[in-house]
Amino acid sequence: MTRYFTIIMIITAALITFQCTKKSTDPERTPPRALTAGETRIVDADNSFGFNIFREVVLNNPDSNIFISPLSIAMALGMTYNGAEGTTREAMDSVLQLNGMDIQEVNESYQSLINLLVNLDPEVTFQIANSIWYREDFPFSQDFIELNRTYFYAEVDALDFNDPNAAVIINDWVYDNTNGKIEEIVQPPIPHYIVMFLINAIYFNGNWTDPFDPEDTHDALFTLPDSSQSACQMMFQENDIQYYANDQFQAIDLPYGDGLYSMTVLLPRPAIDINALIAGLNQGNWIDYIDGLSGNTLYLFLPKFKLEYEDSLKDDLTALGMGIAFDIYQADFGGMLDPASGIERGLFINEVRHKTFIRVDEVGTEAAAVTSVEIGFTSAPPAVYINRPFLFMIRENHSGTILFMGKIIRPDWE
Repeated sequence: MTRYFTIIMIITAALITFQCTKKSTDPERTPPRALTAGETRIVDADNSFGFNIFREVVLNNPDSNIFISPLSIAMALGMTYNGAEGTTREAMDSVLQLNGMDIQEVNESYQSLINLLVNLDPEVTFQIANSIWYREDFPFSQDFIELNRTYFYAEVDALDFNDPNAAVIINDWVYDNTNGKIEEIVQPPIPHYIVMFLINAIYFNGNWTDPFDPEDTHDALFTLPDSSQSACQMMFQENDIQYYANDQFQAIDLPYGDGLYSMTVLLPRPAIDINALIAGLNQGNWIDYIDGLSGNTLYLFLPKFKLEYEDSLKDDLTALGMGIAFDIYQADFGGMLDPASGIERGLFINEVRHKTFIRVDEVGTEAAAVTSVEIGFTSAPPAVYINRPFLFMIRENHSGTILFMGKIIRPDWE
């Protein structure tokens, strides 16, 4: 079912932006507040990044079902961005499409966007959770920690990464914050060079505003890219549905709950290759397509489906221009480090892992996503910062004779 499923769900913040301004079918419902200038910029950035990363993932997996959450990826990388400096920050700024937004505006915009999205539609469950887990005793900057705790509402915990239970603790958090839909993002044992995980979890559960009648669901055939056919469960409804069409595709928009969230489905014309259609999508033409939607009475046939997806985004982000952040010699995340430690470099992104889940049936849609940014520390000689009382010995190495012993409580000089 690759051909249809690959495109059937593009849940990005673009949909949220559109639906936040779209009038509800309920005239008595109080409309949501207008987006702030910062929210508008961060949503535009996240959507643009979303189309770019989606295109890269599809390019590397042309014949596979794919389901990603651009918002989850962008938010996990947004937390990481707080610790990037120099050319690493410039690369992340470019890939995340931040277009010169200063770090304060980025943080404040994510904070207010989180507050907006999780309280937007009382008929839809939408949850965002962020967390930071770091190797205990590693000298991370408290300023970096507090920025993410304040603006991303990140839960922060220091763990003994050498303890096999550390991965269990992190994965339990993931399980809880995806309503049990994603069980694991960290595989034990945690490698010795990994010193931090920055994790975003998103959970969505919305019932269709106009649900499908299960009695109308029937067995059907679904045409695959090689023209062979596969059996599926096809849902049906006749309704007034938001619709748009051009010579490339047909599009429908199905609202959830109170109408502030929706699923937009793009069905390529028979002669149009789905990967070519995806390659041409961007924030500009997406807005044009959304603006072109209008109500039409339609017969709609939509297959039920469930999908679990997992991918490493390291190669995709590198292809987009963020390779420096993964380079153990060039990456600069000095903003994560405690200045008093004397360590200035050595942190790098080891991996960006992404997992998602989606179920679409007659009642509605349940979806979850987790993004984990793994921060590693190079195997350069460890720093020893002797800033407290110490002992010392002077010895003769051949015989092992200790010539002098000392204890320094206060290192006086003259």
